[in-house]
Amino acid sequence: MKTAIEQTKHAFDNSIETAKTIAELEQIRIAFLGRHGSIVKLMDTLKTLPLEDKKIYGPLLNNFKQHCIATLEQKILQLQLDTENQKKLYNTYFDVTTSYPAQSTGTLHIYSQLIETLENIFINMGYTIADGPEVETDYYNFEALNIPAHHPARDMQDTFWLDIPGMLLRTHTSTVQIHAMRQQRPPLAIFAPGRVYRNEATDASHDFMFMQGECLFVDKNVSMANLLATARLFLRTFFNNETIQLRIRPSYFPFVEPGIEIDASCPFCSQGCSLCKYTRWIELLGAGLVHSHVLSAGDIDPDIYSGFAFGFGLDRLAMIKYNISDIRLLRSNKLSFLSQF
Repeated sequence: MKTAIEQTKHAFDNSIETAKTIAELEQIRIAFLGRHGSIVKLMDTLKTLPLEDKKIYGPLLNNFKQHCIATLEQKILQLQLDTENQKKLYNTYFDVTTSYPAQSTGTLHIYSQLIETLENIFINMGYTIADGPEVETDYYNFEALNIPAHHPARDMQDTFWLDIPGMLLRTHTSTVQIHAMRQQRPPLAIFAPGRVYRNEATDASHDFMFMQGECLFVDKNVSMANLLATARLFLRTFFNNETIQLRIRPSYFPFVEPGIEIDASCPFCSQGCSLCKYTRWIELLGAGLVHSHVLSAGDIDPDIYSGFAFGFGLDRLAMIKYNISDIRLLRSNKLSFLSQF
């Protein structure tokens, strides 16, 4: 018993000596003087000893408890006094010339803000965030997405091919679909934002590197109604406009069947404006039901499961939402532009 008391006292004294804050002292008090602390455990042990031993170790244990209480109180007063002295010292030697009122402050880049907003929207809808490599194989970028060799759709995507045979910079975020389907079993709901690359000339509306977002949902009995409801909820939430309506046009994408283009009613006007080119509609999403070949490439049985996917350009969403006229500004270092966000 005596050894246990001495060991506990040694541990207590070491803890007190290294404590630097009031919060640390509170943790020490709980650990040694709390209802489940070391001293209570020693007292419980004392109760089991013979009467002769109780007369010997009872006073030792009581003295140790009083030592803990007094030491804690003294340490608390010391820390409080040190804090007050530091404040006095700071106020005494405070140099007003070190504060410059017109300092520039940094903010998150518009891309970071936009991606956070989009991720929050899809997470609230039950989706998980997915990612994939930007350097891809021909298989994942084309073959698995129902774009075999010599397919005309390959000519639509001017690809950056690497010196390594069969390797390229991904031309769309649709590559993440295959990775996700092979790693997870349905039901599957992912949102994948990321950089993509196209070997094309740069101008006010095109760039060789830009951002895309990809939404994929796979489960049993997924229909076009699920796709349109999700797309409408996404666009209404993103533009904070509950009156947005959708217009659907047939289109062709190799990895979906049927494929559609989704236009949204202009979120900024009701009669037509320069943003919607006075048509009241803005083209925003390419979408469709996932092609059976793509499901098979993702090791998912198309006879049991179906799904939808839609993609969009994050740059285009940013340009529409914030009325940005030149895509090149998004990757510029112009503080006059970046400071707006």
